[in-house]
Amino acid sequence: MKIAVLSRAPHAYSTQRLRAAALQRGHNVKVLNTLRFAIDLTADEPDLHYRGRQLSDYDAILPRIGNSITYFGTAVVRQFEQMDVYTPNTANGISSARDKLRANQILSRHNIAMPPTAFVRNRADVRPAIERVGGAPVVIKLLEGTQGIGVILAPQVKVAEAIIETLHSTKQNVLIQKFIAESRGRDIRALVVGDRVVAAMRRSAAGDEFRSNVHRGGSVAAIELDPVYERAAVRSAQIMGLRVAGVDMLEGEDGPLVMEVNSSPGLQGIESATKLDVAGAIIDYIAGQVAFPEIDVRQRLTVSTGYGVAELMVHGAVDLVGKTLGEAGLWERDITVLTLHRGVSVIPNPRKHVVLEADDRLFCFGKLDEMRSMVPERRRRRAKVRRLPRQPLSE
Repeated sequence: MKIAVLSRAPHAYSTQRLRAAALQRGHNVKVLNTLRFAIDLTADEPDLHYRGRQLSDYDAILPRIGNSITYFGTAVVRQFEQMDVYTPNTANGISSARDKLRANQILSRHNIAMPPTAFVRNRADVRPAIERVGGAPVVIKLLEGTQGIGVILAPQVKVAEAIIETLHSTKQNVLIQKFIAESRGRDIRALVVGDRVVAAMRRSAAGDEFRSNVHRGGSVAAIELDPVYERAAVRSAQIMGLRVAGVDMLEGEDGPLVMEVNSSPGLQGIESATKLDVAGAIIDYIAGQVAFPEIDVRQRLTVSTGYGVAELMVHGAVDLVGKTLGEAGLWERDITVLTLHRGVSVIPNPRKHVVLEADDRLFCFGKLDEMRSMVPERRRRRAKVRRLPRQPLSE
């Protein structure tokens, strides 16, 4: 297998470990500077140039995209995807995970437990937002902070308001998040590869520091992850479209609270703590998947005129409840159900004998007109036609 590690830090521990793990397994591996690519949109087929020359063929890439070059880096990854080169982390996945607000919006849509969070911009909305997340103390986070930078603990409401007002004045967007006191300056980092957690560690803050990041002086220790935490980590990574991810979780009173899904997790801390070959697990996973590059489903399925993908909601009032998928007559209407979402569970490629329940969500591909006809119309009030004013035109 010929693999490229996209990284601007060839001597960093994570880059070197991935390179070494690939070489130990007999693969041909190159570390390529992400900023030296040029995207070629002039040819008949998608192409890339590197250092002024046409890029040779690669079987897979492993993106290590830094926060400062997210836009260009994800554009390069997207071009590799158009060239059908396998990547465990898609451009959309990286972009979504990098934006903390966007990540929270996506995860909350799929019922992933997280610390109560709010996002506001107007000064008058700050205090109500603080109250909605549970009151002071609150954690204030910059949307694009990394390694604990841009994370501030505000002990009082007035302090929080002052900090947020200052950050807003510098054009910074921030999240307001409940401070989870029971975590006691600790969190869990789970390293997800594919559909499993290959290593996990607990990070503990140093002294009075509430941030447990290793870069902030925190200590690490290997742990055996509880199945509930493992499921939360794997599901969060998959929802974000990432097959290699570091999922950070707090230990809440009712179970795991997902804080962040990192698309370029560092390997030094977790390999040192667990003594496990995490880099090797990543390379092994890529080798097993390289013949099956992930594609943008919506992009590929919507190229036929009149066809597309949509999510249909099974409302309790409609006559689909209690029927099987076969009895619902979807296939006769040229609609194929790709996945069925029921609560927090997902049934891929559901069979015709599956009985539909209220609030099921069907991710479908088929005729758009047929799918639109299945969405119940909203009842609207008929607007009254008013009399023409005495002065129809303003002076």
